[in-house]
Amino acid sequence: MSLLTVRDAATGAELLRSSDAAEIAAALAPINVRFERWEVAPLPAGAAAEDVLEAYRPQLDAFMAGSSAGTADVIKLSPDHPQKEAMRQKFLAEHTHTEDEVRFFHEGTGNFIIHAEGKVFDAHCTRGDLISVPANAQHWFDAGSEPSFTVLRVFTDTSGWTPHYTGTDISERFPAVTE
Repeated sequence: MSLLTVRDAATGAELLRSSDAAEIAAALAPINVRFERWEVAPLPAGAAAEDVLEAYRPQLDAFMAGSSAGTADVIKLSPDHPQKEAMRQKFLAEHTHTEDEVRFFHEGTGNFIIHAEGKVFDAHCTRGDLISVPANAQHWFDAGSEPSFTVLRVFTDTSGWTPHYTGTDISERFPAVTE
């Protein structure tokens, strides 16, 4: 189940908690984060990346036509991946990117946590969720210690996706909320 938890960045007080997709989208819109639900393609569990990409081609083409994005790929991460902990650590610290970070969850879950306007917006994304975090937004990502997901990534330029760390400890003070 998708879940948005919003907290005051200074006090940690919970300001909003919702699993309603429309309410999540409305709460994220003022900070220019796009959130929507897409119908999940009827593919077998563990489908090949090429099949996942092809199954969502109509939605991707429509999405990319309305943005400057020009390419998409699929990334899979499973609990048995030999570099799962190193990959997790890379994204746990607050950072920014020079282009939008767009993800669609075909399978699995992950948390995009955005620090904006004195608040921490923790979007627990699940199967069928699309989230687009705007360029230069301070955020971090956590798929947990046993990551399991298949996501579509949309890029304008893959080099724009390099993380630029802020050097703050905020991600340590606000761990991901999954329930």
